[in-house]
Amino acid sequence: MASMALRLPTAQLGKVARSSSFRPSFRCAQQQMRWLATPTTHPVTQKNVGTAMVFLNMGGPSTLDEVGDFLSRLFADADLIPLGRLQNYLGPLISKRRTPKIQKQYGAIGGGSPIRKWSEYQCEEMCKILDQISPETAPHKPYVAFRYANPLTEEMYKKLLADGFGNGRGGRAVAFTQYPQYSCSTTGSSLNELWKWRQRLEGKAGPSEDGKDGTIRWSVIDRWPTHPGLVEAFARNIEEKLAEYPEERRKDVVLLFSAHSLPMSVVNRGDPYPQEIGATVQAVMQRLNFSNPYRLCYQSQVGPQPWLGPQTQTSVEEYIHKGQKDLVLIPIAFTSDHIETLYELDQEVIGESGHPDTVKRVESLNGNPVFIKALADLAKEHLDSGLACSHQNSLRCPGCKSERCAASKKFFAGQEILPGH
Repeated sequence: MASMALRLPTAQLGKVARSSSFRPSFRCAQQQMRWLATPTTHPVTQKNVGTAMVFLNMGGPSTLDEVGDFLSRLFADADLIPLGRLQNYLGPLISKRRTPKIQKQYGAIGGGSPIRKWSEYQCEEMCKILDQISPETAPHKPYVAFRYANPLTEEMYKKLLADGFGNGRGGRAVAFTQYPQYSCSTTGSSLNELWKWRQRLEGKAGPSEDGKDGTIRWSVIDRWPTHPGLVEAFARNIEEKLAEYPEERRKDVVLLFSAHSLPMSVVNRGDPYPQEIGATVQAVMQRLNFSNPYRLCYQSQVGPQPWLGPQTQTSVEEYIHKGQKDLVLIPIAFTSDHIETLYELDQEVIGESGHPDTVKRVESLNGNPVFIKALADLAKEHLDSGLACSHQNSLRCPGCKSERCAASKKFFAGQEILPGH
């Protein structure tokens, strides 16, 4: 997510909604290990064009030259930054003013966001495993669709059509959110954008030669906060970081789980993000046998309005003031490095703590093989289920007023999917 881009001294952004996204379900240790098992190799069979696996994420500018366009798209999204009737005026104005500062921040982490590199790598590696463990839906073709950066959703959809999906030929595509915990401002916004381009590019498509609808058949993996493989990947990274502390201090190190915050107006509307974040934290601590004291905090507050707290940086400062200097930060809502981890946590929170030797951050999931195997197992489970989306995804927030959200949810829930197809 682009929190650093949103740090604005303006009251209009009091309702900025962001975060990351699933089906809260705890599994026993035996089932957790099943997700880590080496897959049985099967020959890949191609029944048709195959299955498109589309990773959804907010994205980030890969180069400094892309920062301006990235910010323009970000501030134009009313799902993320609702500016009311002034959206078309304030969005471009704010993005233009913020571009130089945000370019400096991306310059400080290497000249751009690594999120595209990691998203493409994770999706490609996942598809290789899927070809082995799900030959009936192979070949699995990797795609990435970002909300605000290249490759954009529109670009991805046109590539799908060019690659033989849709256009009277049908084909199966899975929209796989890379926000494990659902929020309307992240996964919801990405799915709304996907629905918009589906309607524009395929909404008037006629039947194919066999009389059936020849459009792409979509299904959605919309949340996965307690998936055993995700929990295992986080837990192992935490254990590795704890091992860096002297044994006599290790059990007293405080684990600070850090998630992207949300405005309280979004929380009070009924957004499921806070409870799904809490479910992930609980599952990880259960896997660790509650070995350490822990807290959940939130980063990236924007503007003067009330936000979900406590804030990560403030929490670190307060613990250090109380004499607790052994702290491990865990970016629990992110599946790869980007500006929130590399700049906000590493350079601001840790860098300004005064104790970089004792305040540390666990490695992001990035190319973690345990995590990538978890992605494949989750996708395999979804492909076998025959579900178009989770039951939770069809339910709107109690206070939702968005007709686009209603139409998007209705579309994805109404897709007809057969197990294994």
